[in-house]
Amino acid sequence: MITAIVMIDAATDSIGEVAEAVAALSGVSEVYSVAGDVDLVALVRVHEFDDIATVVAGQINKVPGVLDTATHVAFRAYSRHDLEAAFSIGFESTE
Repeated sequence: MITAIVMIDAATDSIGEVAEAVAALSGVSEVYSVAGDVDLVALVRVHEFDDIATVVAGQINKVPGVLDTATHVAFRAYSRHDLEAAFSIGFESTE
């Protein structure tokens, strides 16, 4: 699975509507309203790299109220759960 993080600038008066429309798109797993330089952050999860273009350029950019996007492709995922599992290799649970 390939994950892309899409930063979305939206029209100020329609951020909620844009978020709901983007969240409903195929390939979009989550949309967050955020503080900072952008209005929304969408997580796109697809099986092929070409599908990122289909979702971002073909769908997200066409949602009314989307002004601009910046897409970042994830190379690896790190989470607390993954790190704990990696560091516990070879240690037996004392529970």
